[in-house]
Amino acid sequence: MAKLLLGKEVNASLNEEIKEKVAKLKQEGVTPKLGIIRIGEREDDLSYERGATKRCETLGVACEKFVLPADVEEAQVLETIEKVNKDEEIHGVLLFRPLPKHLNEDKIINTLAVEKDVDGITDLSMAGVFMGKEMGYAPCTPSACIEVLDHYGIDCTGKKVVVVGRSLVVGKPVAMMLVKKNATVTICHTRTVDMSSVVKEADIVVVAAGKAGVVDGSYLREGQVVLDVGINVNEEGKLCGDVNFEEAEKIVEAITPVPRGIGGVTTSVLVSHVVDAAIAKKNQK
Repeated sequence: MAKLLLGKEVNASLNEEIKEKVAKLKQEGVTPKLGIIRIGEREDDLSYERGATKRCETLGVACEKFVLPADVEEAQVLETIEKVNKDEEIHGVLLFRPLPKHLNEDKIINTLAVEKDVDGITDLSMAGVFMGKEMGYAPCTPSACIEVLDHYGIDCTGKKVVVVGRSLVVGKPVAMMLVKKNATVTICHTRTVDMSSVVKEADIVVVAAGKAGVVDGSYLREGQVVLDVGINVNEEGKLCGDVNFEEAEKIVEAITPVPRGIGGVTTSVLVSHVVDAAIAKKNQK
């Protein structure tokens, strides 16, 4: 049976670091603060918002919400972003996506100040990931994948890594972050020929396909480490990943379960980025 790479262990380590940084900031009169901009009432947004808010409270980080209706006009969204950009007390901003289709998402997200972009959604933040430069922050979910690998001492140097999924939210940025850790990375997607054979060759597999159980036992072999980024609801109404966990657990060396894996670490990374943004802001003065 595979070793379970549990998020709670990674969180415990991350949260201790965050608490130390927050305590030092507060001694210097600074309370790190997250601004959350949510448009509409999507259940997945609400769920993540609840988790982020609770994690902020636990770690001593302030949180302010800006909730707009689903039919909001673009001008009001831009006005809200300009407001948080100018607010000296807000150090990081979480803007939920996807935005309603009547809004120009590209224009809106790139209005956000890069130094407050703690979830890596702006073009400048993404450029930083691809260029290996510190411009803004990397997206939280790919960062959570790296945190899990680091915490469990999984060295990427020289390893063959396959990333299943090519989105800008997870697939492409996590591939670049793994290259930075000296892995040899292949990205698979819907047009990949004989994907199961490609995945089977990997030492480390990151699955972010957005489809429940797309990677089953036929894709896997002994000795692999599997990071399952997917969050889906199956026919029984239970959370499940993009990997068929029951089959994978019997084959691979280690795997992140869903839930209890990458998802919780993502929230801690978000808060960590807010705290680091507060430190950066303080050091500029």
